[in-house]
Amino acid sequence: MKNLIRISAFLKPYSGQVALTLLTLLALTGLNLWVPRIIQAVVDDGLMAKDTPYLVRAALILLGVGLLSAALGVWNRYIAEWVAARVGYDLRNRMYDHIQYLPFAYHDHAQSGQLISRCIEDVRAIEKFAGSSVAELVRFVFLSLGILAMMLSVNLKLALIGLLPMIPLILMTANFGTKIGKLFFDVDQAVGEVSNRLQENVTGVQVVRAFAREDYEIERFETANKDVFVKWVYVIDEWAKIMPTSNWFTTLGTILILFFGGQMVIDGVLTIGTVVAFNAYILMMAEPAQALTGLVNDGGEAAAGAQRVFEILDTEPAIRSGAGAAALAALSGEVEFKNISLKYQNERVASLTQINLKVKPNQIVALIGSTGSGKTSLVNLIPRFYDVTDGALLVDGKDVRELELTSLRKQIGIVLQTSLLFSDTIKANIAYGKPEATDAEIFAAARAAQAHEFIMGFTHGYETVVGERGVTLSGGQRQRVAIARALLMNPRILILDDSLSSVDTQTEKLIQAALETLMEGRTTFIIAHRLSTVRRADLILVMDKGQIVEQGKHEDLLARKGLYKEIHDLQLTQNETFADEAQNYEKIPLEKQAHENTIMHRKSNSS
Repeated sequence: MKNLIRISAFLKPYSGQVALTLLTLLALTGLNLWVPRIIQAVVDDGLMAKDTPYLVRAALILLGVGLLSAALGVWNRYIAEWVAARVGYDLRNRMYDHIQYLPFAYHDHAQSGQLISRCIEDVRAIEKFAGSSVAELVRFVFLSLGILAMMLSVNLKLALIGLLPMIPLILMTANFGTKIGKLFFDVDQAVGEVSNRLQENVTGVQVVRAFAREDYEIERFETANKDVFVKWVYVIDEWAKIMPTSNWFTTLGTILILFFGGQMVIDGVLTIGTVVAFNAYILMMAEPAQALTGLVNDGGEAAAGAQRVFEILDTEPAIRSGAGAAALAALSGEVEFKNISLKYQNERVASLTQINLKVKPNQIVALIGSTGSGKTSLVNLIPRFYDVTDGALLVDGKDVRELELTSLRKQIGIVLQTSLLFSDTIKANIAYGKPEATDAEIFAAARAAQAHEFIMGFTHGYETVVGERGVTLSGGQRQRVAIARALLMNPRILILDDSLSSVDTQTEKLIQAALETLMEGRTTFIIAHRLSTVRRADLILVMDKGQIVEQGKHEDLLARKGLYKEIHDLQLTQNETFADEAQNYEKIPLEKQAHENTIMHRKSNSS
């Protein structure tokens, strides 16, 4: 309930429309309450007196009341649904905006399918309740109070008798309301899991096909989908128990009115019209009373959705601009790591330990080491994707935690190991970090990244729309577009996180030639596994188990005969072996190659 009350804050900008809705409901309730009194007068003064003109006038009045009620009902429904749609619109925007600023640490553990479900399904449940359900609930309250006042003013005894069955009905409905919210929360969690299964399958469709795991994925989805079905059936079961009971209580009220009211008519205490009016009031209350369980059902679903929505909105962005931070001026590019340690959430061992390093402006720093040695973790600290656990990272002598975050990141160009492109034109993807860029600037960045030629090979050139995540481009093409995107920003600090891993050797050489010029005048961090990529760096950092174990230039590190020398010799040996095998293989006659391939194929099948 507290989460639904919090949703009311989103109604404040539309207080005028809400007030108009309440006034319309009040007028509509007043008209409805007037009808049984008219019927009472018709029976007592028209039918009993056999006054035909009176009956005609009463019929015309009832017709007018009906038409006015219908018009007010349509108007009220429109305003209520409009307000609900605006609340849903604002809530989705608020959630999306908030998610943009949640740190990488949050997304490392959050399931994207669950986030999508909360932004769409849960907001939809809140929107539905905020519209017609709330309007019906307010109408029920107004109508119940009005009926109670009308009945008590006419005959206290008969009113108490007729309303007696309403007491257990209200108690049952309240109990149902406390239970249904928890049930719907379980349903929403299950729906989120289905959404997550679907999202993962669509994203990893190539892996699923490659390993022929379609049946396995179908079974996983069916299991998650069945969980939704089971939880929904449990909700339906609870709802089915209370719905007939509510009908029975309202029917009981009618029976009591007819029996005891009939006795009062026989005794001459009441008129027939009064009993008919009382019965009309009970029947009038019966419809919203029966609908009350449905409203509570909608409220439970909305409460569960609100709980899941506020779980996101209540998550404070751990990484934000420092208090009172001003926009950052142009950087010189000095980066200093002062006694830095980094430990990720739920991680036992720190990813980085006691890192001390000062990088001068315009230096090219290469990082090399085995997978998991901490290379990416180190460079991720520069744009504050994560915050250090201990120590401080300084850019131009200032702690990055005290800088305005957007202005910092706008001066850092990044090409990640996985080149993600958006489902948009190639031109828009290149200009993503600088949307105001001119065509000439975009073309220049593409040429520098060796991407212009293949882009112009498409029918629509730079206006070619790439598929989701850029899947319609090859790995090397995606990487070159990503490099162009980073270069267009003309950053003072450039981070290349194994950015040449998806390009062939020839393209790598072309890009390296372009980068040699483009890296001049900026501080550059290069993460690479190929030593050919890092050997020209001003400083090479060799990392192992979250520490810098060696640093220096290529020749100096070779002379030390440490870990760098081992990596160098291993790659050199692998390259020479590969070259010898390729050369020897080319000398074997084609018939012998085919024969050897057949033997190898048979061996692999037999094993």
